[in-house]
Amino acid sequence: MQVQSLQIRAATENDLEAIVSLFADDPLGGHGDTTDPEALPDYRAAFARIAASANETLYVAELDGEVVGTFQTLITTTLTGRGASNMIVEAVQTRADVRGRGVGAAMIAHAIDKARKGDMRLVQLTSNAVRRDAHRFYERLGFAPSHIGFKLKLK
Repeated sequence: MQVQSLQIRAATENDLEAIVSLFADDPLGGHGDTTDPEALPDYRAAFARIAASANETLYVAELDGEVVGTFQTLITTTLTGRGASNMIVEAVQTRADVRGRGVGAAMIAHAIDKARKGDMRLVQLTSNAVRRDAHRFYERLGFAPSHIGFKLKLK
């Protein structure tokens, strides 16, 4: 596959099964994602909420007509930073067989470009603490570890 032919675009509902497959194939994620058809209504409902949001966008990276990566962006505005808007990048996932070929870097570059064009103050993301390779990847792209994240699971 040639990364030169990589297309990054907003996801459509037709991409949903391919996106879910990327997450279900992730042994480190621990999110309980599954390609079981009984779970598809949950994913469709989530897709509808994302699509209806003015501040969220779900993207896919496509090579030769196949979805090989995905990520989501969220724009938040806070009073800190004099009311600045920030972009949060979430759910970055690249298909295992194309890792190391520039797909992930292209997806992050796309997000950063959108943030710059939107006059965002910063782009931030979190990464699971066990994903050492991902941490090196993000640092190589210019991200710096700066905060400690906390989660409280409700479900």
